[in-house]
Amino acid sequence: MSLVLDASMTLAWQFKRVDPAEILLAEEALAELASVVAFVPAIWYAEVANGLLRGERQGMIPPAQTAFFLNDLSQANIEADTESPPSRQARVLALARTHGLTAYDATYLELALRLSLPLATLDDDLRNAAQGEGVPLLGK
Repeated sequence: MSLVLDASMTLAWQFKRVDPAEILLAEEALAELASVVAFVPAIWYAEVANGLLRGERQGMIPPAQTAFFLNDLSQANIEADTESPPSRQARVLALARTHGLTAYDATYLELALRLSLPLATLDDDLRNAAQGEGVPLLGK
């Protein structure tokens, strides 16, 4: 089995969540990652890097920890979407408009829909939109 992995879930492995349900969901996703292929849109790389950089700037992690985390991620079975962004843009915008999402979040939803895969996210708006579109969620 495979899944679509978003940045909120990925960053939860580095920055622990407060909500016990989110902690359990992040642990479940990390366990899944050991045995599945996680597909990500190209923006995932920038979103994860930005989240880590924000953590550094806020004094939550040192750059060495960022490097260690990125090295661990590079060892995971994570595959970037190869579909051309312009070919998906209209669908991404339509999903964003329909569900009140950012274009970034709609990109994950579009990928999950296109690949018919479950979505691993901690973002409530994205989880609600996925449910509205009939996309299975990790942890449901």
